[in-house]
Amino acid sequence: MGNRVWSVDRGGSLYFRTKEWIPISTVVGSPSVSSKPPRSQTRWTAIRKKLQKSKYLYAMFVLPFIYFMIFHYAPMVGNVMAFQEYSIMKGVFNSPWAGLKYFKQFLYEPYFWKVLRNTLMLNLYALLFYFPAPIIFAILVNELRSIAFKRTIQTVTYIPHFLSTVVVAGMIVNFISISGLINQIITYFGGEAQTFMALPEWFRTIYISSEIWQGMGWGSIIYLAALASIDPGLYEAATIDGANRWHKIRHITLPGIATVTTIMLLLTIGHMLSVGFEKIILLYSGPTYETADVLQTYVYRRGLIDADFSFAAAVGIFQSVISLILIVAANQAAKKIQGASLF
Repeated sequence: MGNRVWSVDRGGSLYFRTKEWIPISTVVGSPSVSSKPPRSQTRWTAIRKKLQKSKYLYAMFVLPFIYFMIFHYAPMVGNVMAFQEYSIMKGVFNSPWAGLKYFKQFLYEPYFWKVLRNTLMLNLYALLFYFPAPIIFAILVNELRSIAFKRTIQTVTYIPHFLSTVVVAGMIVNFISISGLINQIITYFGGEAQTFMALPEWFRTIYISSEIWQGMGWGSIIYLAALASIDPGLYEAATIDGANRWHKIRHITLPGIATVTTIMLLLTIGHMLSVGFEKIILLYSGPTYETADVLQTYVYRRGLIDADFSFAAAVGIFQSVISLILIVAANQAAKKIQGASLF
């Protein structure tokens, strides 16, 4: 081999020396560490394999992804209008800037407190009456022993969820009209018919009652699933110890669904400034504005009917910021008290 000097390192690799030490594998063409593909190439290969393995799941994900991108993320560009003197002719990117003008205009407007109060009151009533309804209903259904009767009750209570809001609003108007079913029952027992749709003090009761009727059955599904995950052995042990049904509900059922209840409560608090304004628009009228007009209906009138797009965008951002603050605060409180949180 001429002037070449052979050597073996501690790992057992064979080297020879010319001007510098060179592994023998590079000379004889044996595979070496340097012949491996780059780490980035290996990573992309692994990603391709995962995509190929779960291609049908990713294909199912495409449509929801497109939906959220088009209808939830793309419209966020329009929030820029809240800081502009928006003009339809100039568009979002050419309209002059207005700073915080429309935020100040909204906060100092006398009507601001009225719509904010109505929104909070409706959501507070929903939190007190609508939120517990699916929980109570799920517990009652879970206590039923007849499987056939249980399925019948569930089916009947699920149906209203699939009715259109327009249909539900039409049913409400017909039932509580001056000649509707409710007034017929009242007059039958000697009462006086009432124009409920024109009485501001009745609007919140009508709205929350319709929400409970329409969403109670469907909302109970997640609680029934949580109840199904509770170990039946706990109930058997409680029976042996002499516990009645109320004791089982109090000490086993309610703690068993506490985590799910906390998460659902956090989501509800995060929407404290949002209500189903479609139903409100269909039900409210001039006489009921005092209690029925909320942030969403106010934005609808100012933004679409009055074409004040910048003002409406400012109100929308205000609503989103307050909702974010509420859900973060509620999440931190739930984490300290219950130990369950969204993030």
